[in-house]
Amino acid sequence: MNLPLATAIVTLSLFGMASSVDPRPGGSDREVVGHSVISSNDPRATLTLPARFRYLGEDRWLLGGFDDAELHLFVDADNTGTVQRLFWVQFEAYVPDRPDLHHTYDSPRHATIGGLDFYVDTGVRAPDAAVEAGSDREHLEAMLRAHGLKPTPAMMYVRFVHLPDADRRKEMMVIYAEALQPGGPSPADLSPGGSHASDWPAMADALAKRGEAQMVLR
Repeated sequence: MNLPLATAIVTLSLFGMASSVDPRPGGSDREVVGHSVISSNDPRATLTLPARFRYLGEDRWLLGGFDDAELHLFVDADNTGTVQRLFWVQFEAYVPDRPDLHHTYDSPRHATIGGLDFYVDTGVRAPDAAVEAGSDREHLEAMLRAHGLKPTPAMMYVRFVHLPDADRRKEMMVIYAEALQPGGPSPADLSPGGSHASDWPAMADALAKRGEAQMVLR
């Protein structure tokens, strides 16, 4: 059952920690065919996104030195190279030698997509927000540069997270983002205490619905 969006905004860095450069040994459990990410496990599912999103490729590394992260990035950019929308699909699994680590998502809002339960939260991010070295955000921005695209502008995000294992050591994360319109409210305006903070709950709810409506998960 979907619950109302929390009024607090998640600060989206997004959601980085330091990383090493060596991925976990072994091949990926996912492949991308057209606009579909096909996962053979954790979870076993196929996520299909709209054709207007361009697939930029995959990046895989150990996030924080203990979290096997696999990032797939799809973007919709204008003719200036500015990203207008993106889908950020990421799979994670803590390495076996850190059995103490577990995911602790607690958003009150959930969505059922393709029969799977997802935590849902939302947020905004300014274009000059700090990017932590080695974070997943740093990896995303590097992928944009490698394809001749500009750094992400001011954007609003909705994050969907599914935890496929009972121990909460693995996750499938899908982030949908849209650029904020020039001349409209800024991330600071929409944040708590900002001049348009009262507008954010309705904007966030509409964003979550648009993101979910564009995802086909089987």
